[in-house]
Amino acid sequence: MENKVFHVTEAQQFFRLDKFLTDQLPGVSRSQIQSWIKNGHVQINGTASKINYKVKLTDKIHVTIPKVTEAEILPEEILLDIYYEDADVIVVNKPKGMVVHPSAGHTSGTLVNALLFHCQDSLSGINGISRPGIVHRIDKDTSGLLMVAKNDHAHQSLVKQLQNKTVTRKYIALVHGKILHEKGTIDAPIGRDPQDRQKMTVTDANSRDAITHFNVLEYFEDAYTLIECILETGRTHQIRVHMKYIGFPLVGDPKYGPRKTLDIGGQALHASVLGFDHPVTATYIERTAPLPTDFQKLLENLRLNA
Repeated sequence: MENKVFHVTEAQQFFRLDKFLTDQLPGVSRSQIQSWIKNGHVQINGTASKINYKVKLTDKIHVTIPKVTEAEILPEEILLDIYYEDADVIVVNKPKGMVVHPSAGHTSGTLVNALLFHCQDSLSGINGISRPGIVHRIDKDTSGLLMVAKNDHAHQSLVKQLQNKTVTRKYIALVHGKILHEKGTIDAPIGRDPQDRQKMTVTDANSRDAITHFNVLEYFEDAYTLIECILETGRTHQIRVHMKYIGFPLVGDPKYGPRKTLDIGGQALHASVLGFDHPVTATYIERTAPLPTDFQKLLENLRLNA
């Protein structure tokens, strides 16, 4: 159990209790906080309250955060598309629709379930039992290359390379609109969207630096542009947020794209190139994964109709 105490500022007066606590506890979902309130883990001035209670300036809000017990993650025999593997690192091409690690609503069929079956006990334990070996992530509906650490030394090395911005990460994306510049850089900090906790946005408040470079690859009249994005940083939903920010949202993006878009079962985004220094030998390793079939067919249809 973890105990936290919060006091209300003048700017926060009359916020709903669940909204107030969501702002105070970044990374905790509003639904989780509502569950805590319903189960009596939140007290105001020593008394349990309701979700829609409006907080007051004199309130002392006490939250008892229950200890989270991680569920057992089971190995599953799921075919992996492996692009590199040795005793320290494995690089896999994740298909669209696969979640990287188990979470609420996704307890099986994830990349971690598949890795546990394939690698058995040979995965880094630094990120705990729910994320063994996971160094970085890509979204469920983004396809492409991921590097996974098979031991703690490899994990630490790969994380350090990500922090030092020495890992090569290139993505192919199809966006709405015609980008007139052949290349560009988007340098805009990304943080949680205060209006929708499930989204990220460009903001100066509680944000982290985010830099995306892009090159135009192909135009489809004035309607769409195919681009290559090169990540200098790796924030949550970075490419999706940055491209929306400059007015060219990704095709098919259900979260950040326009209402009228092409229905392709998710954003048109593929992690095509991944390069890093091997954590033991220091040899530079780079792999390239071609666009998945559905992405290729989408581009072929656009060329035919151009």
